[in-house]
Amino acid sequence: MDASAPAGPATGKTPRKAATASFMGSAVEYYDFFIFGSAAALIFPRVFFPDADAQASVMSLATFGFAYIARPVGAVILGHFGDRVGRQKVLMFTLLLMGGSTFLIGCLPDFSTIGWWAPVLLVLCRLMQGLSAAGEQAGASSMTLEHAPDNRRSFFTSWTLTGTQGGQILAALVFIPVVALPDDIKYGIGWRIPFWLSAVVVLVTYFIRRSLHETPTFTEAKERNEIVKLPVGVLLKDHWRDVLRVICCAFIAAVSTVYGTLAIKYGTEVGNVNADITLWLVVAGNVFALFTQPLFGRLADRIGRRPVFIYGAVSSAAIMPFYLLSMESGNTLLQFALSVAVFSFGYAAANAVWPSFYGEMFSAKVRFSGLAIGTQLGFLMAGFAPSIVAAIGGLEPGGWAVTSIFTGVICAIAAVSALTARETAHVPTAELGLDLDRAAAPVRPATA
Repeated sequence: MDASAPAGPATGKTPRKAATASFMGSAVEYYDFFIFGSAAALIFPRVFFPDADAQASVMSLATFGFAYIARPVGAVILGHFGDRVGRQKVLMFTLLLMGGSTFLIGCLPDFSTIGWWAPVLLVLCRLMQGLSAAGEQAGASSMTLEHAPDNRRSFFTSWTLTGTQGGQILAALVFIPVVALPDDIKYGIGWRIPFWLSAVVVLVTYFIRRSLHETPTFTEAKERNEIVKLPVGVLLKDHWRDVLRVICCAFIAAVSTVYGTLAIKYGTEVGNVNADITLWLVVAGNVFALFTQPLFGRLADRIGRRPVFIYGAVSSAAIMPFYLLSMESGNTLLQFALSVAVFSFGYAAANAVWPSFYGEMFSAKVRFSGLAIGTQLGFLMAGFAPSIVAAIGGLEPGGWAVTSIFTGVICAIAAVSALTARETAHVPTAELGLDLDRAAAPVRPATA
């Protein structure tokens, strides 16, 4: 990571260390999160919903979305503690919660053993994953932003989301040999192994993350006694417009779940693409995003957050129809090219920029809460996008059109919302959100 030409108080190794810890933590969290998505598309319909017949795929994809129900609840709880006790402590908790719930999924009995209790337990574990994910990106983004130099915030915070790409790559690579197994092994013990492996990567990341200190911004606020008792109350009273703005901008995340969950299901069911090929398509898009997202982050430090984010939304909507159509073409090379185009050179722009773009809308005393609540409410759209589009015909022949229209609408909402935001690329970290705080402060009468 390039840390040249720092500005502001954050210099030396700390910004790189914070970005690395955020990358690793996000990679672990989203390895866990995305192996569930792969399993929901390729494994769970047969293991947990064999009696659901034609609705098995829709019901299985719906379990993927249940985590997004828990996310707003987790955002309020974890956002409160993130702004009250600190970013680092909450991030340690989210890491252990995600790892534990993922390991438990690998231990669940299937439908043939306990009937409908099996999907019920699956949903409960998925809800725990959602609670954890609610605080991970908000906490990691807040920590990295507050450790970064003023003129490199977007670059350093982009590594938080680049970590999610690392997690998705690892999840796909682990699932590729699983789907190649004979059915009796694949649907028996085979699918459980990726979930059990979560325990290993959680331990590794735990030791990396625990060495990172609390951010100077939060520490200074605590020393000045500026920590508020109820951050959510202050957020909703003084920053509600930015919360709404983040919610609408966060709709863009639906592109990721359409790309990584629904599209691979469309490819296997409609395009007759081999399951392992669909997973390699996801790997290819995410591998290139490892390189393009930091570049988009650097670009946003130069020209601003808004233009890069809006480009990401518009290009995602424009390329998605061609990617989905390629699933029916039988041309593997074309499928890989469009997979990389839509994800690495389209969606990656918005994905790289949003941690700084959203986080800079809020002051330090409500940043964790604002990021967590705004994004998690917006991510509800992402969570249920696969099951919604599947239910209205997205997995039927010609379903690419339904999916493309859906993607276009959510991208348009995100782009228009971004247009209404303030540009904060060149505002010092210490002054972010203070204009709203000052406007909300009560006017004190002059004293003689």
